[in-house]
Amino acid sequence: MMANSLASDLAAIVGDANIATSTGDLEAYGRDWTRFYQPDPSMVVFPKTAEQLVQLVAIANERHLALVPSGGRTGLSGGAVAREREIVVSFDRMNRIHSFDPVDHTVLVEPGVVTASLQAYAEDQSLAYPVDFASAGSSQIGGNIATNAGGIKVLRYGLTRDQIAGLKVVTGKGDVLNLNQGLIKNATGYDLRHLFIGSEGTLGFIVEATIRLSAPPPDLNVLLLAVPGMDSVMRVFDVFRRKASLTAFEFFSDQAMNHVLSHQNIGAPFGDRSDYYVLLELEETSLEGAMTAFEACLEEGTVIDGVVSQSEQQRVDLWRYREGISESITPHTPYKNDLAVRISRVPEFLAAVSDTVSARYPDFELIWFGHIGDGNLHLNILRPADWSIESFKAECDSVSDEVMAVVARFEGSVSAEHGVGLLKRDQLHFSRSPAEIEMMLGLKQVFDPNNVMNPGKLLPR
Repeated sequence: MMANSLASDLAAIVGDANIATSTGDLEAYGRDWTRFYQPDPSMVVFPKTAEQLVQLVAIANERHLALVPSGGRTGLSGGAVAREREIVVSFDRMNRIHSFDPVDHTVLVEPGVVTASLQAYAEDQSLAYPVDFASAGSSQIGGNIATNAGGIKVLRYGLTRDQIAGLKVVTGKGDVLNLNQGLIKNATGYDLRHLFIGSEGTLGFIVEATIRLSAPPPDLNVLLLAVPGMDSVMRVFDVFRRKASLTAFEFFSDQAMNHVLSHQNIGAPFGDRSDYYVLLELEETSLEGAMTAFEACLEEGTVIDGVVSQSEQQRVDLWRYREGISESITPHTPYKNDLAVRISRVPEFLAAVSDTVSARYPDFELIWFGHIGDGNLHLNILRPADWSIESFKAECDSVSDEVMAVVARFEGSVSAEHGVGLLKRDQLHFSRSPAEIEMMLGLKQVFDPNNVMNPGKLLPR
């Protein structure tokens, strides 16, 4: 009777057509790209306005219900997983682009706007939304903000945080806050906007964002280079950033290349294989300097071979070797580690982590790739075909604490851009001090005293 009453009350807010309870919908909206958790939400609601969301939060507080935000569900840490009969709040129908300010170069959007749609809209205004990653075609702006998404162009344009001029949020108490209102300068105390960026929906839900757009980049070129080792990767980075205007500097291992070649059925870029590959994207105006850097690296042996894009299509094709990695390894249920250290410590850190995992599980395949320009490394441990998902996750959880101890030793982060969610929640202490965690729990109490907003995520129980 209670369930029927709740469904009736929610339907009075959003309408019957905006509530889903079918098995297929519960399965689809109750999970993200993490595959270690079985979704079990009670229902999915699709609000269309901030006012509806305020009413949903009021009911959640009155009845002590849990709300889980759902955007494009491309997250990799379980931050959008509903597994304890929570109500999933999908932002699919809050997907309007409201207005563009041609003077401020800002755009006002709802949280359900897909990243690629915002990029296309910016292009229509002869501008650019520079935050970019492989899931841009399905990820949503609200989720990007809630996880402070990074991607492949952080080196040149920064993180999602750097593009956000203002936010409107509904807190866990049901308050509506309009934060910063698009200002460039605002020296009036605490900037609460930045508390919600990266908060993973644990303090409140984003209902509008004012986003800064950038000048369109000049024509771009891509270089794909074969390099003999991680020390060479770092040397190449140093040489090229001195000679060229880089927008991206990515690396990946030969094992990663193998999976992409097999999954996408494309040819190898070079006749001979190499231990590592580097993909650089740079402004065409600095191509001459890049060629000088390439020749210097060839001469000193830090580059074995290379290819430069000769057309826009070839630029896109070369990116496929890097952007196809995540999709190509998904069938192997990868245990993902999204780690960060200072750039100067990358080779030493990568070796230490590899040694730690291989010592425990020499038969596990390790796939490395990431964003060298910002010190963000992705370690993916692939599940052997004869291991169950449950056994594999249990073993990876066991060795993961040893990996995170290495992260702590190098003063790094256990989650560079994927967020903490469920997957890394119990490892937060490797990157945050007890005093910091206590402060974070205090902030949760201020904004969401009844713990209705994405409970169990990010913060330790």
